[in-house]
Amino acid sequence: MNFVEELRWRGMLHDMTPGTEEIIGKEKITGYIGFDPTAPSMTIGNYVQLMLLKLFQKHGHNPIVLMGGATGRIGDPSMRDTERELKSYDELDRNLSFQVEQCHKLLAFEGVDNPAILRNNLDFYKNMNVLDFLRDVGKNLTVNYMLAKDSVKKRLETGLSFTEFSYQLIQGYDFQVLLEQDNCVLQMGGSDQWGNITSGTEVIRRNLGTKVYALTTPLLMKADGTKFGKSTEGNLWLDPNLTSPYQFYQFWLNADDRDIEKYVRYFSMKPHEEMERIIELSKENPREAKRLIAEELTIAIHSQEDYEQVLKVSELIFNPSLDHEFLKNLSHTDWNNLKNEIPSFGLNSEFGPQILDLLSQDAPVFTSKAEARRAIQQNALSINKVKVTDPNHTSNDIEWYEDKYILVENGKKNKFILYRS
Repeated sequence: MNFVEELRWRGMLHDMTPGTEEIIGKEKITGYIGFDPTAPSMTIGNYVQLMLLKLFQKHGHNPIVLMGGATGRIGDPSMRDTERELKSYDELDRNLSFQVEQCHKLLAFEGVDNPAILRNNLDFYKNMNVLDFLRDVGKNLTVNYMLAKDSVKKRLETGLSFTEFSYQLIQGYDFQVLLEQDNCVLQMGGSDQWGNITSGTEVIRRNLGTKVYALTTPLLMKADGTKFGKSTEGNLWLDPNLTSPYQFYQFWLNADDRDIEKYVRYFSMKPHEEMERIIELSKENPREAKRLIAEELTIAIHSQEDYEQVLKVSELIFNPSLDHEFLKNLSHTDWNNLKNEIPSFGLNSEFGPQILDLLSQDAPVFTSKAEARRAIQQNALSINKVKVTDPNHTSNDIEWYEDKYILVENGKKNKFILYRS
C-alpha cells in the first residue's frame, strides 16, 4: 500500500491532479503543506493536515512544513464570507514561533532518513519589492483565471480586497520557490485549498514549464453535519493551556458513536489490523473504542504523563467509590489539574474557622449557612471523601492536602476544590 492507497483506505483522499498517483507510486518525492499562524495554537483541524504529513513521511517521502509568515499577514479568503481581520506582526510572530514548537513535537525532524523540513514563506518575500512581485509573480496568472476560483467567486458580492485577492498569487509562488529550493513537486492541503493549490501548479507551468502535482483531503465533518474540531467550549486546541488534556480526552469520549470509524481512520497510527479491530469493537462497545482513540491521541498530542494525569482527574470526578486514601496520594500537580477542571475557590489567610462560614462566605459552595447546615443534616456534605455530620465542624478539623487543598462534595455530582491562595 503506497501513500495514495493508504489515503483511500483511510477515506482521506478528496482530489488530486493527473499523474499524482503515478509519481508517488514510483519514486520518493518531496511535498508540503502550508500553515498560516493566524491563531495562538494549532487546532485538531490542523492535525488532519499534520496527519497527512505524518503518513507522507511514514511512506518514505520528504515532508515540508511551510509556515505562513507572509501569507498570514495577508489573509486567506477561502471558506470566509467577510474580510479577515489582520493580525499585528508581533502577534503573528508569536503565533508562528509557538506553532513551530508544536510541529516539532508532532513530526520527525531528526533521527530518520527523511526528516521533515521547516520553511517560512516570509523568507521568500522579505527582500522582494512590489515591482518584482508584479513582474515575476503577478504576470503568471490572468485575472480571469483568478476570478474563476470558488474562494474568490463567493466573495465578489460581499466584497474582496486586493489584499485577499492576491493570496492565491503568493501561495502559488510559494510552491515555485519550494520547487526550486527543495525540489518539492507536491502541494497538499484540505479541499477548501484546492483553488489556491492549483494556482501554484499553474504558476509553475507558465513560469518554468514544469509539471507539479496537487492532492487534497476532504473537510472532516461530524455525523450530525457540524464542523469537526469544535467542542462545547469552542475550538479544540493542541495547546494544553487552551484546551486541557482532560478536556481533550473527554472530547473523544463524548464523540458521536457514528464518528468513531472516521476518527480511527483519520488519526490512528496503529497497524491497520489493530485499527480494523477497534472499528469492529465500536459496533459492539463504542465506549471502549472511543476510550482507545482518546488514549492514543492524548498521548500523541500531549504526553504519556498527561494521559496518566487525565485518568486521575477522571477517576476522581466519575468514580463514586474512592476514599480519602486516594486523595492522600495525589501530588501538587494532580491537585492543580483538578483545580482547573472542576469549580474551585481560592481562600485568603483570613477565612473563618467554622465550616458553615467557610463554605457559605469564604467560598460560595452554598448560598447561606442555613443551606450548608441542611446539607449536613441530609448527610450530603463530604470533605476529602469523609462525611461531615457535625455543623460545628471547624477548619482546624480538616486535613489540607499538600498543606493547601481540600475536596468538598455536596451530593454525588457537585464537587469543588478549595485551596489556600
